[in-house]
Amino acid sequence: MQVYCSKQHANNQSNRFCIHCGEPLPLATGKVVENRYHILRQLGQGGFGRTYLAVDKNQSNQNCVLKEFAPQVEAQQDLLKAKELFEREASVLKKLQHPQIPRFHASLQAKLGDKDFFFLVQDYVEGENYYELLERQSFSEEEVIKLLQEILPVLAYIHSLDVVHRDISPDNLILRSSDKLPVLIDFGGVKQLPASKGFWFTQLGGNRTLLGKKGYAPEEQLRQGKAFPSSDLYSLAVTALVLLTGKEPQHLYDSYQGVWRWGKEIQVSSQLEAVLKRMLAYKPSDRYQTANEVIKDLNFSIAVKAANPHITKLKTMIAAPGRQRAGAVVSNLHKRTQLIAGALPLPVWLRPFAVSLIGTTAVVLTFAGTWAVVNAIVRGVSSISVPSISLPIPGGSNPETKPANNKDISQIVNRREELEIPQGFFTRTVDNLFYTEKPELQGRALTSDSEDAALRKEWYGVADDLLDKLEQAKLSSASRRKLGNYSPQDYDVWRRKAQAGQLGDYTISQLNRDTNQKFDRLFPGQRRGKLNQKTLGQIWYAIAADQVSKRQQ
Repeated sequence: MQVYCSKQHANNQSNRFCIHCGEPLPLATGKVVENRYHILRQLGQGGFGRTYLAVDKNQSNQNCVLKEFAPQVEAQQDLLKAKELFEREASVLKKLQHPQIPRFHASLQAKLGDKDFFFLVQDYVEGENYYELLERQSFSEEEVIKLLQEILPVLAYIHSLDVVHRDISPDNLILRSSDKLPVLIDFGGVKQLPASKGFWFTQLGGNRTLLGKKGYAPEEQLRQGKAFPSSDLYSLAVTALVLLTGKEPQHLYDSYQGVWRWGKEIQVSSQLEAVLKRMLAYKPSDRYQTANEVIKDLNFSIAVKAANPHITKLKTMIAAPGRQRAGAVVSNLHKRTQLIAGALPLPVWLRPFAVSLIGTTAVVLTFAGTWAVVNAIVRGVSSISVPSISLPIPGGSNPETKPANNKDISQIVNRREELEIPQGFFTRTVDNLFYTEKPELQGRALTSDSEDAALRKEWYGVADDLLDKLEQAKLSSASRRKLGNYSPQDYDVWRRKAQAGQLGDYTISQLNRDTNQKFDRLFPGQRRGKLNQKTLGQIWYAIAADQVSKRQQ
């Protein structure tokens, strides 16, 4: 069996280093380190080593994380210095005792081959990091505020011990499965070493990050190697912006002007904006000096609503966007009209227009201040018969509607039924794509008027294109039939199967990568972090479901 380094050089499994470039190779599954830690699989790889899921045979086969550090040094004095700094960092980790920080178990130095390797052993945290979550969902402002409120006390704790994390980012925060709390990870020794200790660099993946990630770390950290508690607050604020927008920091910061793109790429409430702006101040002295100060301002300025971190922000289309006075009324009525329209004896292709027509009626009545009349209309609408609704009928007496459209519509309906795609999911997704392409029509219902004939034809075109892409996806019948019914719970099941080894050596990271690649080919330009979980997000889930199914066979 062959193993590969990060540059894809092939090596024998017995090799500990790449024979081509000298890079340390991954520890093989089944290998036992120090006659104690049994390697189950690799969890990840960074610039300084790899992390593995292991079993501690001395602790009732308890799962743990083995973090490998492989300094590429030759001189004996450099190795001794590396060991001294590593042990100093381990002593820092030992004193961190917080429920939202992985518990430190041990540090050890092992001889593998003819080289010395350092390892840290810590608790294994079951869950997903926020970068993985962001790949398949977006975060509302309420969810981000909740995250800040839950992680800031952790920063207050480590700062009280004169420890600065220096590398806060979405991939170093894990949403723990057991209690849905964020956990701060990766206090790895190299993250806290001075930049002058160049011998600690490794060559893994060409990554030579030392003091934080570009875009997330403030200027004093990247350029001067200095870090303060306010440096962590800066990185946390950048993390919040990335989760809110689904965009990387370089797309949110105008490097020419030296300003963040508030009001353009970044749209948040004025209260949250004020807090984040202070956290992101260029000068460390202009920022909050403690995490507790941020907590105080958050609690004072913002009324936080309880939010489930797993629930994606869903945008409900209503008939009159931007009209705040009618918004609450119409969004409630919208749910009821969806049910009513589903019960109407209308052809499938007419139902989205029926919903829009009812929604438009609701808006007119709302602005007239006759909410009681609206309720009466809703109660009575189920008795409406098809002839009483003036909607375009293909092939009918409307001179602007060509009879040929009948064929187009029937073909769409027949194709959807042949593919066994649920009607509700299909109509909802076509609506979403249509109004996304034509944002100027948001809230405008398609009518039976001749002036809307072209728009109705475009709607059919979007529907046809969606069917083409669903055919190209080559989804299994089971995955197609479930479209509209996938949820984050399905993903949790897949993650647990991967962690339990039920998918072989297939990891959740590989599942994300393979699904993203196939989804991107079908829907190029769609930002995965902003997928609507009820429309395109369902297709992402269906692709992933088939990937999992293949690995279980």
